[in-house]
Amino acid sequence: MYGVVNKAIESLVTENYGLEKWHAVKQKSGVAIDIFVGSESYDDDITYKLAIAAADVLQTSVDDILIAFGEYWILKTGMERYGSLMKAGGANLKTFLVNLPSFHDRIMLIYPKLTPPEFRVSDISNNSLNLHYFSKRPGLQEFVRGLIQGLGKLYQTPVAIQLLQSRNDGSNHEIFHIEW
Repeated sequence: MYGVVNKAIESLVTENYGLEKWHAVKQKSGVAIDIFVGSESYDDDITYKLAIAAADVLQTSVDDILIAFGEYWILKTGMERYGSLMKAGGANLKTFLVNLPSFHDRIMLIYPKLTPPEFRVSDISNNSLNLHYFSKRPGLQEFVRGLIQGLGKLYQTPVAIQLLQSRNDGSNHEIFHIEW
């Protein structure tokens, strides 16, 4: 993953829990990188180690860390770093979600080595849709849940999210049913 992801984890921890907690996360993770460069690619294992260590240090579950990080990514990192792209995604939650499958095409112009997930939408109605999430990276479904929750907050639209299928259950991708 790109350094921007690891920098965002650092920011999430330091802004909400303080620099001391971030140092504890770094120590617990065994990650010996002092400064993450946003435009450099890092091994995915580093990000996983940071998330696991953050959950341990902050005495919560990895799922809760991933959900919080997903929300943070949308509301803080996404808006600060990619605000114009985020705004171009749509004027409301439904439009953004319908346009999500093409979002990473634009991000790949910024990060050419990106291995993005793939999103597809189905069963679109006035107040719901199914979001299909395909990724080569395991274990990030709760991060996606956090992203969806963050989008709901961004668009001031309360969301209800139900996981319909998961790779944890043998499927080849996740399907989230999203209602607003």
